[in-house]
Amino acid sequence: MTQQPTVVWTEIPVTDLEKSIGFYSALFGWTMQRDDTGPNPMANFSDDMQAVSGHLYPGKPASGEGPTIHLALPGSLEEGIERCAAEGGKVLSPAISIPPGRFAYALDPDGNSIGLFEPAQR
Repeated sequence: MTQQPTVVWTEIPVTDLEKSIGFYSALFGWTMQRDDTGPNPMANFSDDMQAVSGHLYPGKPASGEGPTIHLALPGSLEEGIERCAAEGGKVLSPAISIPPGRFAYALDPDGNSIGLFEPAQR
């Protein structure tokens, strides 16, 4: 039996957890929840602590040389590009169209590579 590849969790290292919570919350419209119950503080992408998703954590960012995590935007790609720049991120590419939608490459304020993704209208 062939197993389908499935991403179940992602972690993004950041230098300033509170600042990064503000950046990602403003860019993607998330209600992030900080969790200090484990060995390291983290901030889930969602306030649902049981959800499969991802989180931010204090760590050493890859500075644009690690993997790129593509994240769905609320609203249009153009609006997301504007929010990214306004919140201290850096947009690296124009809109790129692919069958499932459109995206642009960007860096968060720590230099982590992210994709700003707008799903295709179906």
